[in-house]
Amino acid sequence: MDPTHEITELLQAWSQGDSEALAKLIPLVDRELKKIARAYMRKERPGHILQTTALVDEALIRLIRAEKINWDNRKQFYALIARRMRQILVEYARKQITKGGTRVAQVDVTEADKLTDQASEELLRLNQALMKLETLDARKANVVEHHYFGGFTFGEIAKLLGVSKSTVEREWNLARAWLRREIDGSDALESSEV
Repeated sequence: MDPTHEITELLQAWSQGDSEALAKLIPLVDRELKKIARAYMRKERPGHILQTTALVDEALIRLIRAEKINWDNRKQFYALIARRMRQILVEYARKQITKGGTRVAQVDVTEADKLTDQASEELLRLNQALMKLETLDARKANVVEHHYFGGFTFGEIAKLLGVSKSTVEREWNLARAWLRREIDGSDALESSEV
């Protein structure tokens, strides 16, 4: 059986209450989930309290605890996992910033390696802009999430979204420009940034 069809079938079985389907699903998606998590973690400060596996685990736990999801396909699954990972990192960033935007004077040793204040604030601004873009154009937001945060190539995103590679590239360029203007008023983003 084609692994992509098997993933979809297992997701659907899981959504219908088959707990064994989840156990069979995890090994099939583990490599891809770690790829997404590594792409997220590359954007974080070295020594971040979360590591790739911990980010994957936390995202899966949140997904398992969430309300029942009727899975249509693996694209939906990967998009939701990527969004959960981003939410987790945003939560860590929020914890890093106090109401005044400065670092708390006394920090527990376990929290000493979290994001810097500046990186935390940048992640929060990007998250807010991306959420706004999602309400205006969900596909552009998906392209950004998959490429910038998930580390997917334009070709991989095209397959996930069922569109051409040139469409993904166009959406990426438009989304980058929109996000840059939304975040700081510039006309365009650096090619490696969002």
